[in-house]
Amino acid sequence: MNFIKDRVKILDWYIISKYLGTFLYTLTLFVVIIIIFDLSEKLDDFLSANLTFWQVISLYYAGSIPYYVNMLSPLINFIAVIFFTAKMADQTEIVPILSGGVSFNRFLLPYFVSAFVIFAVNLASNLYILPYTNQLKNTFENTYVKKNDPSSKSNIHMKLDDNTYIFMDNFDNKSKTGTKFSLDNFKGDVLTKKLIADEIKWDSLKRSWKLTNYSIRYVNGLKETFVSGTSLTKDTVLDMRPDDFSAYDNVFENLSNKELSEKIRKERIRGSGIWNDLLFEQYKRYLHPLSAFVLTLIGVALSSRKVRGGVGLPLGIGILLSFAYIVFNQFAKMFSLKGGMPPLLAVIAPTLFFGLLGFYLLRKAPK
Repeated sequence: MNFIKDRVKILDWYIISKYLGTFLYTLTLFVVIIIIFDLSEKLDDFLSANLTFWQVISLYYAGSIPYYVNMLSPLINFIAVIFFTAKMADQTEIVPILSGGVSFNRFLLPYFVSAFVIFAVNLASNLYILPYTNQLKNTFENTYVKKNDPSSKSNIHMKLDDNTYIFMDNFDNKSKTGTKFSLDNFKGDVLTKKLIADEIKWDSLKRSWKLTNYSIRYVNGLKETFVSGTSLTKDTVLDMRPDDFSAYDNVFENLSNKELSEKIRKERIRGSGIWNDLLFEQYKRYLHPLSAFVLTLIGVALSSRKVRGGVGLPLGIGILLSFAYIVFNQFAKMFSLKGGMPPLLAVIAPTLFFGLLGFYLLRKAPK
């Protein structure tokens, strides 16, 4: 504790408290506004489903509030830095600090300490909190809000491992049921087993699949064996889960880090076309929190100079740049998922570009 006190001065505590205080206040204000608009938009869905107030809070907003906080964090971070730094500059607080012998790099230290706090919270949230709260939010939305959206996926072809291929004519995500299922086992190029079933259904209690009206043909050279299960059911364990056939575009947000890594490992074999989506989600969880440092750097460089008009001009420029950052992120995501752009580059490009912009603005900042 004494070590910290000796190195953290009154000025540092002043800037850190201003930074984090402004950030939390502005974030809370924006989240409340978003919840009000969101509630007014979805109120009819809540009422039509006869949901109680507690169900809406515990099943939806318990998951959506962390999502909104994470989504708004870069924007609010930027606005908070610009707002209180421009206010300090307007009140001529920064000039005496720099004139008193404090270097501009030393002046930046408490800013980056605060940015590190935001970075650490966002990183921990991305890795350990959001996958579970997103599951609450997305499950609720898919059930009550997007209830009229298509919930099934058709013409599914998938490679389970080096020797096993499956096909389903249709899979319904609400009932966890597939129709016209077939499974082929190969040894090299030779078919050794073919299983056909009219229906396949996921049993969440046994964590296995139930086949209905099935037949199995075993092939051993010229010898074939046929097993008929007409009007019968059969439990079987397969290396696949219902979310492998999800028709919803938010399913990857629900996966824990372990589940996401396992899905990426399986996708190397399966090649079902979601490779970029999975990698983008994984890289995003680790790299997006770095925006706290980048936007802090730009914010201080923009607003540390006293200008006519007070905080209005720096705040306006800051809001414009923060929205540009968000738009850049969305374009990079689309190029990655639809245009073949490497996911790592798509995730890091906005942060890298704005980081270089921040260093340029820092060189131009008054010192």
